[in-house]
Amino acid sequence: MQAKVGEMLILKANHVGEPNREGEILEVRGSDGTPPFLVRFDDGHEGLVFPGPDAVVHHGKSTD
Repeated sequence: MQAKVGEMLILKANHVGEPNREGEILEVRGSDGTPPFLVRFDDGHEGLVFPGPDAVVHHGKSTD
């Protein structure tokens, strides 16, 4: 998985009825765009993320 600062990381929900978590990638700490990523989630929480198989990086620009 590779990402750039400003892209969105989407963590798919693990349980039925739970929402996906989305956040903006603030820092890419691995070499060549690889994890870990420092992410600010939509609830304001920031954390260092080592994405698993349930994660997707949205490489396009937001339509907001």
